Amino acid sequence: MKSKNRQQIRPQVIAAVIATGLMSFSGVIVETAMNITFPTLMKEFNITTSTVQWLTTGYLLTVAIIVPLSSALKTRFKTKSLFMVANLLFLLGLIMDAVAPVFPVLLLGRIIQGCGTGIALPLMFNIIIDQVPASKLGMMMGIGTLITAVAPAIGPTFGGVVVASLGWRFVFIILMPLLLISLFTGMKTIEQKRPTRKIKFDPLSILLIAVTFIGLILGFSNMGAMRFASLPVVGALIVGLLGVIGLVYRSLHISQPVIDLRVLGNKTFSAHVFVFFSLQLISLGMSFILPNYMQLVNGASSTTAGLIVLPGAALGAVMSPISGRIFDHFGAKKLLLTGSAVVFIGLALFTIFALNIKDSLILSIYVFYMFGIGLIFGNVMTNGLANLKNTQQTDGNAILNTIQQFAGAVGTSLVSTIIGASQLSKGSSQGELTALGSRNALLVLTILMGFVIIVLMYAVKSKSSAETGH
Repeated sequence: MKSKNRQQIRPQVIAAVIATGLMSFSGVIVETAMNITFPTLMKEFNITTSTVQWLTTGYLLTVAIIVPLSSALKTRFKTKSLFMVANLLFLLGLIMDAVAPVFPVLLLGRIIQGCGTGIALPLMFNIIIDQVPASKLGMMMGIGTLITAVAPAIGPTFGGVVVASLGWRFVFIILMPLLLISLFTGMKTIEQKRPTRKIKFDPLSILLIAVTFIGLILGFSNMGAMRFASLPVVGALIVGLLGVIGLVYRSLHISQPVIDLRVLGNKTFSAHVFVFFSLQLISLGMSFILPNYMQLVNGASSTTAGLIVLPGAALGAVMSPISGRIFDHFGAKKLLLTGSAVVFIGLALFTIFALNIKDSLILSIYVFYMFGIGLIFGNVMTNGLANLKNTQQTDGNAILNTIQQFAGAVGTSLVSTIIGASQLSKGSSQGELTALGSRNALLVLTILMGFVIIVLMYAVKSKSSAETGH
């Protein structure tokens, strides 16, 4: 009985996870809700689409640059101190955006929020890894995934309702009480489990991280609006790739790298990183394809499109902790392979029927597809980290969270480029061309999912520490 009691999760740990989770939730929900506000902001501030997009691009860039620093920040500073800085930065950003008189102030507020989110996102999973018993790890990682998965499911609906009834500034105002609850809960419950130690932050590595993500994210973001051969696309991607090469070289040749990329030498972990990246890319690609298809091909309103994907998104989120418990009891192999097969079948069905698929069929297939996503998404992260030593898990967590941010930008850009290429053709209506482009994009995602299954079959061959009970 005593050993069983030791395996229970203390209420204080659960409260700490909720406190950090509320920050992550706020970061994701404001990101997805902002897309709904763009037409209103363009009129109010008299700006173009390309300018207003910087509210998302600038935020994503900031998060993508800060997240890789999380391992070094956790080693150098106390968890509670990082939490309070992240929370107060986010609150400052919300206040600036709520009262912003001009667009530059609004953009600066979003960048400050990005700093807070970039620190907050890995914190929740670091607390789970450090303080949750191994036998409960899958379930708690699932709950952590649930917190961030619910936000994109309700973000567009939240944004639409708030803008229509209260005005766009209330998107930020409504989140302030959540951040205050998070702040006071975290101050009371977050504990320090590992000693901190002084480390030097390598300025060149930080610069290379910035160059990498500015180049890659801008390159992929520009791909949807410009020719691939243009300087803003190819030039930016080359700069980003040079940043990656420089970062890898630098990390392997200094004693205290900002993020220890040596963990990618673990082939099983690297396979899980590829799977996690691909799943995030596919998920963000699907969240672009389906609403556009329903509006441009089937003539549905934006509200109707949001409501049709809501049941599937909600199921995927709810499945995260449930599948985490299954993982804790039965291990990774059957769960990950079953979930990936369900996702593949769902994507294949979308591809087969893509030229003429009614909203009711979209709802049914999407629920099936999201059931599969719910089975595997959080567990890929849990099982990947289980293949690392305890001393490597913070770096592994930083890599996975960084990959997640980057995959979102790539997924949206990839499918928008494929659909946009079809829409430029002549001789058919916009609806027919959108359907054709959607089918092509879905085919690419289906093929990618096929590779994911092959890589997963390799990755789960070697017994992970989660399955052997270590």
